Amino acid sequence: MSDTVGTKSALSWAVHLSVAALVLLWLFPTVGLLISSFRTADQISASGWWASLSTSEQVIQVRTGGRDAARQEDGVFVVEGNILTDAEDAPGAVELVSYGVSSRAVSAYEIGETAEFGDGETLTLNADGTYLYTSVEEPGRRGQRVFVTALLPPDFTTQNYQTVLFSGTGQDNMAKAFFNTLTVVIPATIIPILIAAFAAYALAWMEFPGRALLIAAVVGLLVVPLQLALIPLLQLHNAVGIGKGYLGVWLAHTGFGLPLAIYLLRNYMVGLPRDIIENARVDGATDFQIFVRIILPLSFPALASFAIFQFLWTWNDLLVALVFLIDATGETTVMTRQIVELLGTRGGNWEILATAAFVSISVPLAVFFAMQRYLVRGLLAGSVK
Repeated sequence: MSDTVGTKSALSWAVHLSVAALVLLWLFPTVGLLISSFRTADQISASGWWASLSTSEQVIQVRTGGRDAARQEDGVFVVEGNILTDAEDAPGAVELVSYGVSSRAVSAYEIGETAEFGDGETLTLNADGTYLYTSVEEPGRRGQRVFVTALLPPDFTTQNYQTVLFSGTGQDNMAKAFFNTLTVVIPATIIPILIAAFAAYALAWMEFPGRALLIAAVVGLLVVPLQLALIPLLQLHNAVGIGKGYLGVWLAHTGFGLPLAIYLLRNYMVGLPRDIIENARVDGATDFQIFVRIILPLSFPALASFAIFQFLWTWNDLLVALVFLIDATGETTVMTRQIVELLGTRGGNWEILATAAFVSISVPLAVFFAMQRYLVRGLLAGSVK
């Protein structure tokens, strides 16, 4: 404690700095995903996102002109052109550093130096991209492969988002997976909150036989592993006819989230002033009126806290979705499953993967920051114990 009025103690400043450092550390990978989502695959493979605004050195594979572009002079086949503009996969205007004709020595020759390789084959590559290739034998149809080390300027594009959000083919329609995830998350967040709020009020303020046993059962369910109930619950769903579908996954998330929701809300509600509730009963208010007009408004910080937690858990869930939702047609595929597919089958498309990952985390981040003041109020008021 500081003895001077109006000044903060050193401990207070340490707490603020620690919180700021944790927030920055938490946002660090998110910022990296955001920047990477606007970069091309070549830029991502060449340098990290922190170097996205600087020039990067990259090895580019191109080819010279082939048999159709060759002419014969004094018994030697000659191919001329510009490797920066004429090649099929030409990189455009870049600064050349070095080049090579073998993947084992991609920087074997300086720009302007003549490379002698093969049986009488030579290649001279100039700084402006022009080249002179000679061979005593007729060149192949595809031409000579050349590995060029070049300095590439920063390159940003929105094509990644167009591919992820609006492409119905190639990436298996990530936009559909996005809306499928919303279809799962919104009811799976609202349903347990509604049920838990009623249950928490009953356990906190209503007297009935077995209340202590119910509270103990709720606490005991907190330690039950999720994986222990997956298969029995799926068998129950199949037995009652709901099988794999949205209703099944809603009920599964509700069942898995209720113990914690009841525990948090009950601990919060039991700490509310008793005088307010007793005065309402004296005035003739019913339990339902007390719950709706007094308990719910006062418990909003706790409700917001659990809503954030449940939204994040459900949005990032993969295991429950695989067991209770995913079908063979892929019509109910959620974003976590889609990202797994991208990582497993097309892991080389890092720009697409980074964009899909950022789209996946942007929504829960927006929800968190939109409700953070209610979360903080809930934490300070003791909703999370």
